[in-house]
Amino acid sequence: MTFGTEIRKIREAKGMLMRQLAAALEVDTATISKIENGLRHATKKQVHDFAEVLETDYTKLESLWMGYKIYDMLQDIGNPTDALTVAEEQVAYQKTKEK
Repeated sequence: MTFGTEIRKIREAKGMLMRQLAAALEVDTATISKIENGLRHATKKQVHDFAEVLETDYTKLESLWMGYKIYDMLQDIGNPTDALTVAEEQVAYQKTKEK
């Protein structure tokens, strides 16, 4: 599931029209449409705003948002799985270093 499809699913489950969500976020309807269809990335602030307006879990939305950004960065390299493994090792290393 992508960030945009999750936003659409939550919005529709709440019976909210795209234009209502756009108004609540103070953006135009085209922006919401592009985000829901994966044609535009939301900003980190917008992720927070989506969670607030849609009354949903920010952490889940943030993970979907970041996952999409990571995918976008990795799609043009030869072996993205290796890069993800290195990133995972870095996260684990940093956590042990912080203790």
